[in-house]
Amino acid sequence: MINNDYLIECKLDPEDPHLQEPGSPMFLQSAINTPPKADPRDPRGINQHLKLEFSDILAEPSSFRSFDRVWTWSDIVFESSRLWCYRIISLLCAVPVSLFSGFLFACLGCLHIWCVMPCIQLCTMAMPPVRTLWASILDVVVAPLFTSLGRCCSAIYLTVTEK
Repeated sequence: MINNDYLIECKLDPEDPHLQEPGSPMFLQSAINTPPKADPRDPRGINQHLKLEFSDILAEPSSFRSFDRVWTWSDIVFESSRLWCYRIISLLCAVPVSLFSGFLFACLGCLHIWCVMPCIQLCTMAMPPVRTLWASILDVVVAPLFTSLGRCCSAIYLTVTEK
């Protein structure tokens, strides 16, 4: 990772004619200083845990050191194989998984819109009379029954002794 001390912000005017001439030093300087345009494929940061680098996986302690070229080539091979394997796997899997996911979310959306929400609205409309009836049943039948049982059982005492 690059330390923040080395990063410099450069503001460039794209209308400047010196920046538009490919042979000019300002064009080269602007090409060097201009960061590449990021394609926001994860704008909400859902997959932050997948941002791994070579140093996150492999690291040599100071007491063990391989040859510098071995370390550099290992880094290059790791990053290249990770990138190309992902590209090949995504080439093979992305379209079918996208098709299946689209179909699944379309079915879930349709069920939610046409089945679940009408049932919820029906229950919401039907609940006040049911709630009133249920409260009446509890007050008339269940509450006196359990009050009587509680009074009958309140005189029972248990004594525990060890033998």
